[in-house]
Amino acid sequence: MIIFPLIYFLSFLWALKDLWEGEKQGMIFFTIFGLSIYTVALSVTHMEGYGFLVPYLQPFKEIIVLLTLSLNFLQLKKIPKLHVIDYIIILYFVGNIAYALLPIGEYGFTDRVLAVKSSSFFVLVYAVGRTFDFKNIQISKVYRYILLVGILAACVAVYEYVSKTNFQSLTGYADFNFYYFGQQSSGNYGLTWTFETETGLRRFASFFANPLEHSAATLVLLSCTLALYTNSKNKLELKDICIFALVASFVSIVLSLSRASFVSYFMMIYVYALITNNKLIYKVFHVLFILIVLYFTFLLTNEDVYDFVVETITFKNASSLGHVLEWVVGFDSMIQHPFGLGLGASGRVSIADGLNVGGENQFIIIGVQLGFLFFIVYILLQICLIYYPLKWFKKLSGRERKICLTLLLIKIGSIIPLFTSDFESCIYISYLSWFITGMFVDIISKYDYQYEA
Repeated sequence: MIIFPLIYFLSFLWALKDLWEGEKQGMIFFTIFGLSIYTVALSVTHMEGYGFLVPYLQPFKEIIVLLTLSLNFLQLKKIPKLHVIDYIIILYFVGNIAYALLPIGEYGFTDRVLAVKSSSFFVLVYAVGRTFDFKNIQISKVYRYILLVGILAACVAVYEYVSKTNFQSLTGYADFNFYYFGQQSSGNYGLTWTFETETGLRRFASFFANPLEHSAATLVLLSCTLALYTNSKNKLELKDICIFALVASFVSIVLSLSRASFVSYFMMIYVYALITNNKLIYKVFHVLFILIVLYFTFLLTNEDVYDFVVETITFKNASSLGHVLEWVVGFDSMIQHPFGLGLGASGRVSIADGLNVGGENQFIIIGVQLGFLFFIVYILLQICLIYYPLKWFKKLSGRERKICLTLLLIKIGSIIPLFTSDFESCIYISYLSWFITGMFVDIISKYDYQYEA
């Protein structure tokens, strides 16, 4: 197990070495190899008796982002021309900083700073991608690393399924959560309830933080696979490790058993078929959809799976009903406090204190803390990040087109998870997606004005 802390630490050193040499791709590789195993690396470190190192390992991710961003700014030859997405993100970030500095809400300054890091650190990751020299990035190599991590994750998940053992049971996950976050172990498997469905089915997280992050990472894997192997004629080339990656993505999405990500997975494939005019996938998708409906309706013999699906659709299960109740509480708070309750009132800080208001919805978490204005700003940002990739997909070519398609599919895939979770807290997914977002905006902002929005 000690291999995981070693990979995390060595990938950090790799990134530092690259920065020292004036190269900045190390940050990308640290994100892929280090942050995918972030929680496992820390929990194993604690389990092996080196818990005193955990507080020093935790800020590696922020350190790398800040150092890379600083180097980017030092090497800038001119200030980038701002795009409408830049203005929206700047407005959102300035609002967060203002709420952190001003004595708004019941939480102290330290808690507000922790909350602003949780809710808006992605802006700095975006800024790294926005100021990155796209010409110096080996996109195919980076994508293949993401595919490799996804394939390995699926292999671990298969091992979990065959052995009927959650990998986190072997990494000290429960003790780590209790020691650092005060979370008691729960559920039938000594971890937390998120590792099982209401009917008792195991959910598998592989080497990610939890099954929800595993499933969300699978959406990134699918996006990168489809983007990397779609050629200029919109044909999906099933070569190299493409087939392995696609199989791995399906295995992971099934074994992680996340309703939101499972629906998003097929929604991404459907959108991909539409925008690439892939009639084969389009027709196969419809046939499979009909067969699945018939299977679940007439042939399914596993009552646990059947109940899981039916109760999800009808919102009768505890998890789905819990989402709705949290949304109602959060939205009611927004109506009563249109300018927000202040940073920390919803999300990680308040959950640790047991005083959370609303939650389980990225939009409402922001709205409860910052009010309706920034609730709308964040929604507008998500809409723009679907609209502009759709607009530019047919105009771009080569590597730029792959970045565009990747972002579009990730954003399509994140629509439902944004409504059902604190999506930005999934570090691996958040860092990768916002870095790609920054690169995309940098690409389109460099074209002539007549092609811009």
